[in-house]
Amino acid sequence: MKPYDYLIVGAGLFGSVLAHEAKCKGKRCLVVDKRAHTGGNIYCEDKEGIHVHYYGAHIFHTDNKEVWDYVNRFAAFNRFTNSPIACYRGKLYNLPFNMNTFYQLWGVKTPQEAKEKIAEQRKEYAHIVQPQNLEEQALTLCGKDIYNVLIKGYTEKQWGRRATELPAFIIKRVPFRFVFDNNYFNDLYQGIPIGGYNVLINALLEGTEVRLNTNYLQQKEELNALAENVIFTGCIDEYFDFCCGHLDYRSLRFEHKVLDVTDFQGNAVVNYTEYEVPYTRIIEHKHFEFGNQPATVITYEYPDNFLQGKEPYYPVNDDKNMALYKRYKELADKLEHIYFGGRLAQYVYADMDDTVASALALSRQLF
Repeated sequence: MKPYDYLIVGAGLFGSVLAHEAKCKGKRCLVVDKRAHTGGNIYCEDKEGIHVHYYGAHIFHTDNKEVWDYVNRFAAFNRFTNSPIACYRGKLYNLPFNMNTFYQLWGVKTPQEAKEKIAEQRKEYAHIVQPQNLEEQALTLCGKDIYNVLIKGYTEKQWGRRATELPAFIIKRVPFRFVFDNNYFNDLYQGIPIGGYNVLINALLEGTEVRLNTNYLQQKEELNALAENVIFTGCIDEYFDFCCGHLDYRSLRFEHKVLDVTDFQGNAVVNYTEYEVPYTRIIEHKHFEFGNQPATVITYEYPDNFLQGKEPYYPVNDDKNMALYKRYKELADKLEHIYFGGRLAQYVYADMDDTVASALALSRQLF
C-alpha cells in the first residue's frame, strides 16, 4: 500500500480545492509545487502592510452561488468592485464601455445620442462584409474612436502582433453598456478575500502535507511511487515531454515598486491603451482592500513572449493549438490513475470561479 491516495501536482487554486475535498473524504494527500510558495498565480506577498497580487490583479467574481458560498467558507470577502480606468495619451476613460466612456469620448449625455454616434462610426466601415483581421472586425463593431483609443494598442501589446495580423475571431463582439455604471463585471458576486488570497489557500490546504520547491517532472518516477493516483495541474504538453509539439502561450512580466506616497493613481487598475507605452497596466494593490497605509505598492504589467522557463499565462486558442491540445488530451485519456485539471492541463483561460467549479466537479467524480 502506498503512503498516499493522491499526489496533487500544483498548489494553486485548483489543486488546493481538490486537496481540501480529498481530505474531507478521508483521503491521504500529498501536494507538491515547484515554486517556493503555495497559491499559484493568486499568491500574495506582503509589502508595507499591503497584500500585493504578485502575479497580477485577481478579482474574484461569479454568478455561481455554489462557488461563492464555497470560497466564503474559507475566507471573508470584501465588497471590492472592479472599475478599471483606461489612459490614452494622458486622457482617462472609464471601463467597461459605458455612458461615462461615451461622454468622455464624444460629450454625449443620453443613451440615444451614444447609440447614434456608434452607428454613425460603424457606417463608415459597412463595406467590410467579411472582416479579414481583428482590426477590420473591431472597426465594423464599434467604429474608429473606440477602436483607436481603447482597443488597438492594448490588444497589439497583449498579443505581440499588429491588429492587422491577428485573426478576426479574437473579437466576437464589443460589449456596450448604455448606463452610467463602471462595474466591469456583470456577475452577482464580487470581491477580494480580506487579508489577501493566501488566507483562502492556507485554509484550503490546512491539514494537508505540502512540499514546496519540488519539481514533479524532474522527480516523476520517485513521486508517482508515493501515491495510488496523480492529479496533474501543470502544462499538459510538458507532462508528455512535448512529444506532439509545443503549445503556444502568451506570458507576462511584472515590475513591483514601493513608493513613499499614500496614493499613486487613485484606482486599483489603470490600463494604458496606446501602443507606445510598453506596459499594459499599472496595478495599485492597496485599493483592492481599501488600504490607508502611508506607502503604496504598484506593479507595472508587461506582456511577454512565452519561452520555456517563463510562466505561461494565456493559451493561444487558435485552430492550430487546439488541434495540438486535442492530441495531448487523447494521450491523457489513455492513462490510468492520472488525472489532468486546471488551466494549464486543460489549455484554457479560466477565471477563478471556473477553476473552483472545475475542481469541485473533478472531486465529485473521484471522491
